[in-house]
Amino acid sequence: MAKFLHTSDWHIGRLFQNISLLDDQLHVLKQIHRYAAEHQVDALVVAGDIYDRSVPPADAVDALNAFLARFTEELSIPVIMISGNHDSAKRLRFGAQFMSGAGVHILGDIRKVATPVEVQTQTGAIQFFGIPYHDPVEVREAFDVEVKTYDEAHTHLAELAAQARSADVPAVLISHCFIDGAEESDSERRLSIGGADRVSYQSLQSFDYVALGHLHAPQYKGAEHIRYSGSLLKYSFSEHKQRKGVTLVEIGEQGTSWEHLPLIPRRDMRVIEGTLAELVEQGRSDPHADDYILARLTDKQDLLEPMAQLRQVYPNTLELERTQFSVSHGSQLVADVSAKRSEDLVFKDFFTQVMGDELTEEQNKLLLEVINEAQAAMEGQE
Repeated sequence: MAKFLHTSDWHIGRLFQNISLLDDQLHVLKQIHRYAAEHQVDALVVAGDIYDRSVPPADAVDALNAFLARFTEELSIPVIMISGNHDSAKRLRFGAQFMSGAGVHILGDIRKVATPVEVQTQTGAIQFFGIPYHDPVEVREAFDVEVKTYDEAHTHLAELAAQARSADVPAVLISHCFIDGAEESDSERRLSIGGADRVSYQSLQSFDYVALGHLHAPQYKGAEHIRYSGSLLKYSFSEHKQRKGVTLVEIGEQGTSWEHLPLIPRRDMRVIEGTLAELVEQGRSDPHADDYILARLTDKQDLLEPMAQLRQVYPNTLELERTQFSVSHGSQLVADVSAKRSEDLVFKDFFTQVMGDELTEEQNKLLLEVINEAQAAMEGQE
């Protein structure tokens, strides 16, 4: 039986709200190292977006170098990675020929898509084919074929890999792409405009397992063995409900199986909701008060420096939302001046649509006083 870990979208060096996540990333990379040792896997597969930028900062490069050196030296487990849309394929694969001798295989050249990395296990060999991120132009130029869409380009590469696999040897395809219909998150960089980046899954089905990267939510699409492992961490508040982890894959005589292994973050990314007073009180006893926080305040009245108050108990509060001031889609907030409606009625409608409530008797009295004073002042200027 062959076993390997499937992970992707590390985005090493990423900043979130101008805060470096490098320490958070190193924290969970240690857990991947531990999982690999505990489960005695035959390989570690990383399906793209190793770095967050095509020209990563020096500390991100140092972090990856240290992880790979320790992983391969201590565990003697090969690492197989492809480049993603955030990576520079050429920069990432610098020295790839030399590093492959040390067990680090960087697949960043689409021209070598039919050349697998073959790993020997206790039960025999397993082949890993890699499709790094690409666009149709790159595929046309590399293979002199007429492909116009992302789907056609990706299908062409997948078919080349499928044709190159050895008979009776398990084969894994690694790809960084957007399978049509899969769930996306706010933190993913769009590959193209208008959904043109979507690719179909049909050409992938013949592989024993397909290790995907690019989308940050753990999921499968098309067939259960065509899977996204999800990102290393939560990289936006839109991901706050996602369970991050790595996928442990086993391929044997009975077929392919997989298991989600959770990654426990140093600081979670959470959304909390309530009045300012409730959240401040909650924060005083919250054992995870250092988490990255988006606070949704339900207060109806004006608040004095709510962010400063929240950061007294939740120091990593990064975003603030006022739910009572949010406007539902399609609400009409523009007064129809031509209708000659009185100022107080226009304001009352505005208040009701924004606040979801009507003016109290005291508020209505105050409104009329303000309107009368304003009108008197305007008449005095005429």
